[in-house]
Amino acid sequence: MGVLKHWKKILLSATGLVVLLVVAALLFPQSVLLVDDGNVQGDVILLLGGGAGERPTRAAELFRAGAAPRILVSGAGDTDGNRLLLIHRGVPSGAIVLEPNSKTTRENALLSIPMLRSLGATKVILVTSWYHSRRALKCFRHYAPDLVFYSCPSRQGLARSEWAEDRLRRRIRLEYLKVAGYWVYYGVCPL
Repeated sequence: MGVLKHWKKILLSATGLVVLLVVAALLFPQSVLLVDDGNVQGDVILLLGGGAGERPTRAAELFRAGAAPRILVSGAGDTDGNRLLLIHRGVPSGAIVLEPNSKTTRENALLSIPMLRSLGATKVILVTSWYHSRRALKCFRHYAPDLVFYSCPSRQGLARSEWAEDRLRRRIRLEYLKVAGYWVYYGVCPL
């Protein structure tokens, strides 16, 4: 009977720890989901589709600061719009390359990596939303371990006061499911 009681305590403790970790992750997603490598230099800035205009704004910022001489825009449906936003923000059209077919982060990686290699890139700066930065970075590193990837995400919506806007809370919760899904289905470890 003592062994059973001991295992019940272990199971209860483990369950409590998991619940605590889930609550902490939901309350402080910036600590879990955000990866920002800071001031880095690369051969290409890789702008992932999605967001509400904050991603191309961040990519243009990095370009104007001299972080990289080219921008590869990846993502079906918004490559043309992002290209125009980049040009409007001071990026010359000749510095922009388009990958217009990917519909997921995994496809962003699978379709962009050959293009990055053909551009001679060895160091790539990923630009996405802050809550998507961990999964994006780990996905690209998973599929191209021979290249160096840095994360320099947009920080729009990072403050908790902005979470009600644009359904950001929902996107954060969904991101946790996507992180787990990429780990299970594609072997992209988030750690």
